[in-house]
Amino acid sequence: MRQISTKVLLVLILAAGVVGSVVIGKRSKALSAQDPGAPLSMPEKGEVDQRFQFLSAWETAQIPLAQRFDSPLGTEHGGLVYNAQKFWDMNATRGGHHTGDDLNGIGGMNTDLGDPVFATADGLVLFAGEPSPGWGKLVVVAHKTLDGRTLHSMYAHLNRIDVTIGALVARGGKIGTVGTANGYYPAHLHFEIRASDGVDIGAGYASNPLNRLDPMGTVNALRNAGADELSPSPLAQALKLSGK
Repeated sequence: MRQISTKVLLVLILAAGVVGSVVIGKRSKALSAQDPGAPLSMPEKGEVDQRFQFLSAWETAQIPLAQRFDSPLGTEHGGLVYNAQKFWDMNATRGGHHTGDDLNGIGGMNTDLGDPVFATADGLVLFAGEPSPGWGKLVVVAHKTLDGRTLHSMYAHLNRIDVTIGALVARGGKIGTVGTANGYYPAHLHFEIRASDGVDIGAGYASNPLNRLDPMGTVNALRNAGADELSPSPLAQALKLSGK
């Protein structure tokens, strides 16, 4: 009797598996990346959505050591730039705290439209694209700090992107230009720094900082140079010699 029950149980499990596979298969075919019930990471048009990917061991090993951090806008020291909305300022209109720093040229409004945006430190490009209309064109770069941490810098609302996913970028290398997120805002650079091992763009306002750090505070803490010291990135010299 026990043997018969076991066989019956196995048959039922197999049958349930077959039925489940058919149902899930039909549902997967019916869903698209635009459907409300679709998983966040569902590829659109067969492409992998880089925003929800964790780094492989190979990608992690490619991240260069960032010996120094500089301002991503204006001069290396952040000259000719002001911070219009600082990290974690409360914005009741937007319904949360600001997750980055809004950096602007000193002329204000759209006077900095098209100004160059620079990589804050030597790094590896993890994302370069347009995740949503509100974000506009956006770049995420990974950096390895001298104390062994992996940090990501994010540059949003760009008018143009000048780097590609998987490219090495040197501190001070141009990654794009200041934009308006397709006219959503006056021109400015939304700049973030995160402690992360995956690429999740998230929102520009939140109730909890999670892995987000004070961007310009982090840059200043990791500057590793005198207040008036100027020096080229070693990675920039290596890329120049290699013809990249």
